[in-house]
Amino acid sequence: MSWTQPQELDRLILIITLPLSSAIILTNLLIIVGIACNRQLHTTPNYFFLSLLVAAVCTGVALPFVPRMGLDRPLPFHACMLVHIFPNFLLLSFLFNLVMVHYERYLCIASPLHYSRFWVHRCFPAALLAVWMPPLLYASLPAFGWNSWSEPGPQDNSTNPVQAGRAGNCSRSKCGVSELCSYRQVFPKAFIYVEVYGLLLPGIISIAAMTARVLCLAHKQLRDICRLQRAVGQDGGQAREQRLNLRYAKCVAVVSLTFLVCWVPYVVSLHMSVVRFHGGGTVGSSSNIVLSCVGIGSMAIIPVILGLANRQYTEPIRELLGKLRDRCSGRLISGDGPA
Repeated sequence: MSWTQPQELDRLILIITLPLSSAIILTNLLIIVGIACNRQLHTTPNYFFLSLLVAAVCTGVALPFVPRMGLDRPLPFHACMLVHIFPNFLLLSFLFNLVMVHYERYLCIASPLHYSRFWVHRCFPAALLAVWMPPLLYASLPAFGWNSWSEPGPQDNSTNPVQAGRAGNCSRSKCGVSELCSYRQVFPKAFIYVEVYGLLLPGIISIAAMTARVLCLAHKQLRDICRLQRAVGQDGGQAREQRLNLRYAKCVAVVSLTFLVCWVPYVVSLHMSVVRFHGGGTVGSSSNIVLSCVGIGSMAIIPVILGLANRQYTEPIRELLGKLRDRCSGRLISGDGPA
């Protein structure tokens, strides 16, 4: 690969990721401000969602660096580990936080009377550590030895007298000397397979299963409400039942569309990266970079969708925008009036 091609790929990454990353960071920060300004939202469920928003902001920060993990760059050992481990930790923590938010809300809906007895409600600090510490520990495993970093042979040390003198004390890659940094040297195949098929995909499947279970519970409650209305024989019961069924159908359609738009691109990009990694193909190609950016970006907008769907989260921002709009309109009216 020539040096001009990595520069073109870097430019492509910036063009795709910077607008998407800026939008993700700004929107999540606005929702965080909305939750912080409303004291009625200072509850355990909203604390979990606040942790998810912080993880989403971190994901937005790491988004421009994730596609660069597929590019080979001359970096020393510790810098190479950092630019690969830190974005991976942020992505894993985002998924863990997302699973925890869905799990907490599932418990609240499935067992509303016994919700306060569950451990996620009674032991909030432990639950918070459970969504941040395991991703950090797993992502840091390559730095503690589970990597494929290749040490230079005797012929590499003989080409440089200075390095040959240091050969007895430290290896070339770990003494601050730049070598070609590649994701294949940082992440072994077993590490990739465990992360994808042991952490990421099971997390996505669990989110889908909990969402489907909540929809089933909502449909069951809807049928009970309609049956009760028919038994009471209220006027307009049939029209009210049709409105409830229509609202439920819209809810199912929105959830299904959100899942298709947000998760399918990420799962496809994840699987394509694993296939190319296993086959020895080039992960740093332009098509794979575009697919990776779209997949991660679509996944990172899930907290934005969840936050904008709750009017309480956006109420302070809407009030501020309303005041600004009224002030601007007042100035325009006063400016158009007689002198």
